[in-house]
Amino acid sequence: MKLAYLVSQYPATSHTFIRREVEALREQGVAVETFSIRPPSEAERTSASDRGEYERTWYVLPPRPAAVLRAHLRQARKRPGRYVQTLRNALAHRVPGARAVLWAGFHFAEAVALADELEQRGVDHLHNHFANSGANVGFLASTLLGIDWSLTLHGISEFDYPAGQLLAEKIVAARFVACVTHFGRAQALRMVDPAEWDKLFVSRCGLDLADFRTKAAGPGVVPKKTHPQRVLSVGRLSPEKGHVGLVEAFAHAVSMGVDAELRFVGDGPERERIEARVTALGLQERVSFAGRVPATQVAQEFLHADVFAMSSFMEGLPVVIMEALAMEVPVVAPAVAGIPELIEHEVSGLLFPPSDWTKLGVCLATLCRDRERAATMAREGRQRVEAEFAIQEAIKPLLQRFVMTGIAPETD
Repeated sequence: MKLAYLVSQYPATSHTFIRREVEALREQGVAVETFSIRPPSEAERTSASDRGEYERTWYVLPPRPAAVLRAHLRQARKRPGRYVQTLRNALAHRVPGARAVLWAGFHFAEAVALADELEQRGVDHLHNHFANSGANVGFLASTLLGIDWSLTLHGISEFDYPAGQLLAEKIVAARFVACVTHFGRAQALRMVDPAEWDKLFVSRCGLDLADFRTKAAGPGVVPKKTHPQRVLSVGRLSPEKGHVGLVEAFAHAVSMGVDAELRFVGDGPERERIEARVTALGLQERVSFAGRVPATQVAQEFLHADVFAMSSFMEGLPVVIMEALAMEVPVVAPAVAGIPELIEHEVSGLLFPPSDWTKLGVCLATLCRDRERAATMAREGRQRVEAEFAIQEAIKPLLQRFVMTGIAPETD
C-alpha cells in the first residue's frame, strides 16, 4: 500500500522536520510519495536533501490548465456523485464571506487535480501536515477518491481563525490526528465530541542528531569563551515572535552590566520595526542581522552562540529549540503552549512569563554570567532531546498508526 504526504510547501527551510519524518518512514519500509500545493523557491532548496525531495515531489501549482481540465473531466466521468459532493463539501467547508467562496472554488479545482494524480499513482492514504488551506485541499481530494486521510497539528495558529473554525470538521473526517504537543492535543480535544478523542495522539517532530555537534567538551567541562557573550535568535521576523520585546529584554540585560551581543537569524516583515527599536535604544553596535540563511549556516550560528533566546507570544513546540539543545546551547523561552514539555525551568533551560521582557532580560543575564550553570542545563536539554525527539524515537507513535491502518509494515 502507498502513503502520500501533502504540505502547502515542500520542502521548506523552516519545515525540515517534515522531510526528516518522510525519510525516517521510508527507512522503515513505508512507501511515501510527496505532494505540495506550491513549489519552494531556489532559496528553499539549497541542501542536497531538499533538492532531492524537490525533484521527486508533485506540485499542484502553478496550474496547468489543460491538465487540470482533463483531471476534472476524468473524475466527473468516473465518479459523478462524489465529484458533485466534493464541490458541495468545498463550498460548505469554509469561513463566511464572498472571498472565502472564491477560495473554496480554487480548493475544489486543486483537490480534483491532486486526486487524479493520487489515483494514477495508486495512493491509498493521504496525510497532511498543518490544518491550513493545504489541508482543505487534502481533505477534499480524499473525499473524492474515498481514501483514508489523516492530519498532523502543530501550533496554536491552527486553533485560531480561520483555520480553527474548520478544524472540528477535519478532525471528524480524519482517520487519525497526530499532535506534536500534549498542549495541542488538549486544544483539539475541546473542539470535538469525546467519541473522537481516541483518534488524537501525541507524535513529536524529530531531529537527526547526527546532524548536530555538541558544543560542550564533556560533562562538567565548560568551554572557555571570551566576552562578549552571543545571544542568538533564529526565526521569521514576524509580529507573533515578539522580537521587539527581545530587544527590550536584551537592553535590560546590558543595563545590568552584561557584556553581550544579540544576533538575529531570519527575515520577515518586522525587520524594520526591530531595527528601529535597536537604534532607539542605542544598541547598534551590539545587535546584528544575518537575514535569511541556509540550514547549514544556521548550524554554524549555533556553534558560535552562548545563549539561544525565544520571545514568541505563541508557538507549538519549536523545532529550533530542539536544535539549540541538540547542540548544547542553553535556552531561554516563554512558558507557552508545548514549550514546557521540553524545557523544565532551571533544569533543561529557563522559562519566563510570555511578554515579561524584564524577566526575559534577567534570564539572559543569568545564562550569560553563570556559564557553568548554563552548560549544565544545556546538557540536560540535550539528554531530553535524545530521549524523546530523536527522529527514530519521534516517529514511533505515527508509524504505529500507519501500521494499524495497513499502510506500514509491521515493525519489531
